[in-house]
Amino acid sequence: RPGLFEFAHTGTLFLDELGEMPLSVQPKLLRVLQEYELERVGSTKKIHLDIRIVAATNRDLKKEVAQGSFRRDLYYRLNVIPVHIPPLRERTEDILPLAEHILLRLNRQQGTAKLFGQAFKKALLAYRWPGNIRELNNIIERAFVLARSDTLELEDLPDEMTAQWLQRTPQGPVPAGSSLHCILEEVEAAVLAQRLQEDRTLSEI
Repeated sequence: RPGLFEFAHTGTLFLDELGEMPLSVQPKLLRVLQEYELERVGSTKKIHLDIRIVAATNRDLKKEVAQGSFRRDLYYRLNVIPVHIPPLRERTEDILPLAEHILLRLNRQQGTAKLFGQAFKKALLAYRWPGNIRELNNIIERAFVLARSDTLELEDLPDEMTAQWLQRTPQGPVPAGSSLHCILEEVEAAVLAQRLQEDRTLSEI
C-alpha cells in the first residue's frame, strides 16, 4: 500500500520531531531525500517522487551529530533553509493571540462562549512556559474544562503554576483566613512587577 511519501507526491510532507528518529531509520530517509525515489516494503519497483520536505525538531541536531545519534549527511541534506522559532518565553507578544485562538477553537467545539479574565491573561504573560505552545494549549484546555463560570480566572490555573509563583516571589507570612483568590492576587501583582522590569514588551499592555 502507498505510504505517506507517496501520498505527498507533488506536494509537501511535514516530518515532526525529526530528532527522535532512530539512527537505523535515518539512512532510508536520506536515500529518499537524495534520490527522490523509494520502494514499497516487499517490492523491487522504484517509485519516483516529486516532493517537498519540511522537518521540525526541538533538539539541537548539531549536538546530536557530534554525539553520533544523528547522521551528519542527513543533517546537511535537511538543513537547506533553516527557520529558528524562539521559545514562547522569548516572544511574549504571541502568548495572548495564541491563547485566544485556542479558546476560540474550544468554544466552537463545545458551543460555548467562555472568555479570559484579565487576571488570567496577566498570569499567562507572567509565566515562563518551559513547555512552549503545547503547555499553553494544555493549560487552557484544563482551565476551560474546570472553570466554574464562563470566565476563566486565576483559580482555574494548575497548581504547579501557582506553586511556582509562590516559590519565585518573595512573600511575607500568609494572614490566617486568607482565601486562595486573595493570595493569588498578591502573588500576581508581585510577579507582574518583576516581569515588567525583565521584559519591556509587557509595559505596553
